[in-house]
Amino acid sequence: MPPGMTPLMRQYHRIKARYPDAILFFRMGDFYEMFHEDAAVASRALQIALTKRGKSEGMDIPLCGVPYHAADTYIARLVKQGHKVAICEQVEDPRKAKGLVKREVVRVVTPGTVLDPGMLEEGENHFLAAWVARDHTAGLSFLDLGTGKFLVSEESGRPLETALADRFAALEPREMVVPASARDSDLVAALVRARPGMAVQYLEDHAFDPEAAYRKLTDHLGTASLQGFGCEDLRLGVAAAGALLGYVEATQKGSLPHIRGIQTLHAGERMYLDAATIRNLELVRNSLDQGKRGSLLSVVDRTRTAMGARRLRSELLAPLLRAPEIRRRHEAVAELVENPMVLDDLREALDGVYDMERLMGRVTLSAAGPRDLVALAASAERLPRVRDLMARLSAALLAELRAAVDPLEDLLSLVREALHHDPPPTLREGRVIRDGYSAELDELRSLGREGREWIARMEARERDRTGIASLKVKYNKVFGYYIEVTKANLKDVPPDYVRKQTLVNAERFITPELKEYESKVLHAQERMLELEGRLFQEVREAVAARADRVQATAAALAEIDMLASLAETARVQGYVRPRITEEVRLRIRDGRHPVLETLDLGEPFVPNDTEMDGEARRMILLTGPNMAGKSTYMRQVALIVLLAQVGSFVPAAEAEVGLADRIFTRVGASDALTRGQSTFLVEMNETAEILHHATPRSLILLDEIGRGTSTFDGISIAWAVAEEIHDRIKSRTLFATHYHELTELARTLQGAVNCNVAVREWNDRVIFLHKIVEGGADKSYGIQVARLAGLPASVIARAREVLDELEKSGLRRGGQLDLFADRPAAPAEPRPHPLVRELAALDPERLTPLEALNLLAELQRKLGSDSNSGPASGEIGVRLEFNSQHLQE
Repeated sequence: MPPGMTPLMRQYHRIKARYPDAILFFRMGDFYEMFHEDAAVASRALQIALTKRGKSEGMDIPLCGVPYHAADTYIARLVKQGHKVAICEQVEDPRKAKGLVKREVVRVVTPGTVLDPGMLEEGENHFLAAWVARDHTAGLSFLDLGTGKFLVSEESGRPLETALADRFAALEPREMVVPASARDSDLVAALVRARPGMAVQYLEDHAFDPEAAYRKLTDHLGTASLQGFGCEDLRLGVAAAGALLGYVEATQKGSLPHIRGIQTLHAGERMYLDAATIRNLELVRNSLDQGKRGSLLSVVDRTRTAMGARRLRSELLAPLLRAPEIRRRHEAVAELVENPMVLDDLREALDGVYDMERLMGRVTLSAAGPRDLVALAASAERLPRVRDLMARLSAALLAELRAAVDPLEDLLSLVREALHHDPPPTLREGRVIRDGYSAELDELRSLGREGREWIARMEARERDRTGIASLKVKYNKVFGYYIEVTKANLKDVPPDYVRKQTLVNAERFITPELKEYESKVLHAQERMLELEGRLFQEVREAVAARADRVQATAAALAEIDMLASLAETARVQGYVRPRITEEVRLRIRDGRHPVLETLDLGEPFVPNDTEMDGEARRMILLTGPNMAGKSTYMRQVALIVLLAQVGSFVPAAEAEVGLADRIFTRVGASDALTRGQSTFLVEMNETAEILHHATPRSLILLDEIGRGTSTFDGISIAWAVAEEIHDRIKSRTLFATHYHELTELARTLQGAVNCNVAVREWNDRVIFLHKIVEGGADKSYGIQVARLAGLPASVIARAREVLDELEKSGLRRGGQLDLFADRPAAPAEPRPHPLVRELAALDPERLTPLEALNLLAELQRKLGSDSNSGPASGEIGVRLEFNSQHLQE
């Protein structure tokens, strides 16, 4: 430390040395101050003034600060920008301190450990992740500090970058903790690229020691082993979980009593969805702006609580795999659908339930304020109504959930008895504890109420004694109690008045009597705030002791809310209960895309049938032009299967769903240029992932394999992939392609069939019918679609010439097509009259003969007087857009 440093700055540097990578919020009175580099960083990030301190001591220390009552807002802004904030409080009363006030860091806030509701998405978990990798195996752990949700797993058997990226895509951690030895690893870099903005913290490697981690977990959970949690033998998973728990304990400066268990993510218990499938099916975010709107979640989420929304989101990302569990959910949803009045009342009752999971997390971490406890009590008030409504239902799952809802009557009674029904947000404002709860507090408050009467009596007495009618007895926080006399009346001031302050038009005085009373009142206020704080802490600890019961009730309410949401969606959207079977079969009648059918696209959604099995129809080769609806059809099939296995009803007239262990998608075009991967390489990576991990029970969606290379290479790869899936893997597969040559596979592959999206041509235009029919498409209609996109007429005309030449010559590997030799330059096309362009956009089938003739006459009249468009172009325009038979009518 520099010589001549003050005791305060020595204290600051000692504390800062323990948190070198965090911005230290150093409490000084009513402000949190930051110094040196912390001040420079914070002033830029928060756009606040940077000043100097220590000039009198010959030092020049950068300084900035924020008011303590507004600190949460500033901390949130810093954390959102990726900074850690160490909050250093005064841990003793400055008035009672002998010398320098003691200060300690009471909490470290990081992007993954925030508790402030304003920084959290209500319907999403806020995960912190940890992982450690050895010998091609990775142990992972995820913790949502606010709710206490704690997960562990291990990944092996495939590239770790892919395995971890998939888990991160589903759980979306805001921060990850890794061993220091992995600081420069490609794996860390890849995960950061995949999740821009995710914070990374490095711990010493010994924090990931499996034996030490095992002891930490068993000590925290109060168990002799981890056998009951299913992770006893997950050595690296336990190492990651123990390191994560230790990191969070360090940031929170204490134990984490609301973390009561750990959930192991075992293969085979839930459907594992990779990052590509989550993205391509737009399960929780749309592909445009990554928002919720336009996703599957946006359609089925009719939950009334934040807990239910998180539960539904989690289920969409990890559907069930066991038929009995799925059928139990379907039975529960069916009974709710069949009892609409109960469903409406139940959803209304849930509407008043606050986020009990996160509220309880704040309570156990001593971060809850008065309003948090009142919100818990308000939620408990709703529970008897929920239980009464659930008692009217008989489905086994609903009966179990009703039994799991604890009425929490003792918690409600305690909070209602102790706290005001509408308390201030913080303790420092007072009036938190209800009158009648504490006799001592009531006495102190009485003194405060009597004080106003005492001041009024003293003011009246002093006016009589001095004869000064305008004399006033006042109080403010800076000067305390005083008597104010205007300058005109100073001659009448008694000799026992002691001058305290001079104003422009008045003087302020104090008397021995008023000074004595001020001391008594201020001491009472201090005692009152101190007592209220102590009483509130006792109530909060009593509520925290009920954490197990509150968390169990919150989990039951979350599932009830989720099931009610699925039932409401089924009722509103006309979904039906699917039949779940163990057979490798998929039969859907009049299936619909759950998202697109809710959008106003200008025309009704066209439903389609699907028939697949494990033998004769396990691969559908789907052909048809772009924009016809191939991708929509494929996605709707996958979404119907996924919804069915979540336990939801599905958008169809009828559905029989053979359980799928995985859903794989290779859809759309994207690149990963930051990793040096082209669109085609990304496509091949995703295809390889499918070929290595799909099983006969999987559902595969392949859209346009082989587009990113030459035609012959692309056809060859697509052909080989189709054969590999059909012959070896035997998965149910929807294979969309523009390579019409692939329709020949239906002749040689026993389980492959051709289907196409029906279209019609009219006047050289293509009309999309969006209907899936048997057989392969006879052409691609690419030029017609290009015309719809607005390509210039000259380009469309030239494309037709090239297509005619190609069709005449045929495709020959290595052959030459004489398309361009000796071809004269094409004459410039006359610029059509605006009316010709207007007519080109009309549908003649919607015109009456009289309207058509009137338009023709108007065109001839205008073209005859317009030098920019000759009669020939008018005749061409009319002939293109109006067939002679229609006009002759």
